[in-house]
Amino acid sequence: MNLTEQLFEIANIGAEWVLWVLLSLSVISIAIIADRSFFMWRRRVDVSRLQSRLAELVDRGELRVAVDEFTSVRAMEAQVVSVGLAKFEMGSSSVSELMNGALSGQRQQYERFLPFLATVGSNAPFIGLFGTVLGIIQAFARFDLTSGVSASAGIMRAISEALIATGMGLLVAIPAVIAFNVFKSRINRAAANTDQLARTLIAYLSVKEPSSVSAGRRE
Repeated sequence: MNLTEQLFEIANIGAEWVLWVLLSLSVISIAIIADRSFFMWRRRVDVSRLQSRLAELVDRGELRVAVDEFTSVRAMEAQVVSVGLAKFEMGSSSVSELMNGALSGQRQQYERFLPFLATVGSNAPFIGLFGTVLGIIQAFARFDLTSGVSASAGIMRAISEALIATGMGLLVAIPAVIAFNVFKSRINRAAANTDQLARTLIAYLSVKEPSSVSAGRRE
């Protein structure tokens, strides 16, 4: 048996297993979308209010109070700035580096599982197309030239069933792509807001000597 015949035998297995693969990818994608949606929903924050509060506390020198307040907020913006606030005595240059490192760590948390969505979104249509090709090969393999009209009707039905794999691939890919783009946009916006807050903190620390900044008392 040559290579072509061996591949033909494999193709005759059909496309049903491809549908199961796509269904599994769909379930995993939905679970990831739900997880990331809940994760980011819990980390919503009013950046304008946060920036005003940061400027107020730093201007009054109440950095320890600011650390407590910002640490309690789960959002990326607050968590990154809280790292800088906690180490304000190290100077603006070191604080900036610390916040850059904290931002990288926060982005990793926010982007968890997103590569999977990107992979599913870009490859699910091809997996579906592969299933369609297998289904068509199987349909023609069963075609009997002596069967007349009934054979033609049978092969058309088989081809129609094979095309379901292509549709399934698109059905899996489209939500994954949309969710990936939405999440990436949300993360980029959060990172931009974080950079804005970090620059605000650095600007205040740059004009204050560490020795002149008091720890402040909790109200």
